[in-house]
Amino acid sequence: MLKLAGFADEISPDLSEQIRVCRELGISHFELRGVNNLNVLDFGPALRREIRMRLADAGMGVASIGSPIGKVRINEPWQPHFDRFKIAVELAQFFNAPLIRIFSYYPPEKGQDIRAHRDEVMQRMRAKVDYIRNLDVVLVHENEREIYGERLAECLDLMRTIDSPRFRFAFDFGNFLQAGERPADNWPALKPYTAHIHIKDVRTSDMKIVPAGEGDGHIGAILADAYRSGYRGFVSLEPHLKSAGRMSGTSGAELFKVAAEALRKVCREWNVPLAGA
Repeated sequence: MLKLAGFADEISPDLSEQIRVCRELGISHFELRGVNNLNVLDFGPALRREIRMRLADAGMGVASIGSPIGKVRINEPWQPHFDRFKIAVELAQFFNAPLIRIFSYYPPEKGQDIRAHRDEVMQRMRAKVDYIRNLDVVLVHENEREIYGERLAECLDLMRTIDSPRFRFAFDFGNFLQAGERPADNWPALKPYTAHIHIKDVRTSDMKIVPAGEGDGHIGAILADAYRSGYRGFVSLEPHLKSAGRMSGTSGAELFKVAAEALRKVCREWNVPLAGA
């Protein structure tokens, strides 16, 4: 059975509302990105303790630290960003989260080709993987617009070059569609590396972000193949049905419910067992 997670900050900045809606929807785990309009990397000690306690009281957990690590220009100073990465690792241990979401850097200036900086991207990724090599956590790279790992070729380059069980892939349907690629074409090559799945769909006729199954992501077919192939990880709702920004998106409680029900419908139609459905 697949486990259901969600970027609860898309519901509301308020922790109580995040927990209430997730429990109502049968979502067992947060993809922890924001509370009280603070990014996860900026939580103070008191807020960290409160979130951990209240999630435990609600019978919930943290699937992933939804960090923005790697969402900076490749020529920005390394050490301050690496120090931020260390906070993400500390948070994963604090919340007992098995995964940390990361990205693979923007070019120095908008419109430039980040592929010209491939060697620096790989060097930085190796440093992160080396840092966690003895820890029980996995870095999952999300394909994202304008970063090095935006499209299939570079995503595969990352996976094959770093070549570590501590560095895996977070498959995002909608982001591939926005990059002009078809998830159905990319899935076979990335399936062996995929340790996390984000649920976001896009209708390519007008590039509108839509609930799962209403776009061109072939979400049902891919989830069915993933399940048949042994995937038993999280599917994480990141619907962006109200707005989508570079660092986060929003849906609100009602649209988040629409997104959850759409995913359940897709899973029923494709005979994919989903926890909480």
